[in-house]
Amino acid sequence: MLEASQVIPANEYRRERWKNGRGWTRETIRVPESDAWHWRMTIAEIERDAAFSAFPGVDRELVLVRGNGLRLRFSDGRCVTLEPPHGRLRFPGEDDVHGELVDGLTHDFNLMWRRDAVRAELFHRPLVGPMLFFAEPGVTWAIHLLAGQAAFDIADGLPPLWTGDTAFLVSTEGRRRYALQGGGELLAIRIEDPARSEPVP
Repeated sequence: MLEASQVIPANEYRRERWKNGRGWTRETIRVPESDAWHWRMTIAEIERDAAFSAFPGVDRELVLVRGNGLRLRFSDGRCVTLEPPHGRLRFPGEDDVHGELVDGLTHDFNLMWRRDAVRAELFHRPLVGPMLFFAEPGVTWAIHLLAGQAAFDIADGLPPLWTGDTAFLVSTEGRRRYALQGGGELLAIRIEDPARSEPVP
């Protein structure tokens, strides 16, 4: 897991090819920083219909963040359309899936995690006034600002968030409270490493 809280601005995401070479993605983070990552976040840039990369042992959640829709067609016959605003779907990385653009390019937030290493939950929330997040050993919160602007308490020591930025909130000793204020919309992702979580008394 991460050892310190941080904000990664959208202009610092690393652009790279998909695993299967059929598209581009902007990687926000991977933990740990190796090919044997436990969890990873990217923004996929889908410019044409294409097969998705296969990720055995990985679960995924995809959220439409820009564009007029993305149709996910699975080899077992399922077909799910991510519609604006912010349609989403969770599915196994082993699934054979083909993405089809509804009307022009899309950008899609892509959360991936190895199911035998960590647990992940993703929430889509409006940001109206203050929100509180509690980090603790073994639990990381990732806050991706979909729209608007936001700022943490001065005591948190983190820079403000602008549209497209992502904050990662951690605590290495005990439970720590983070307060975020602003206006807009966000994705809040809770990543738990069961091996490092403190037992509940």
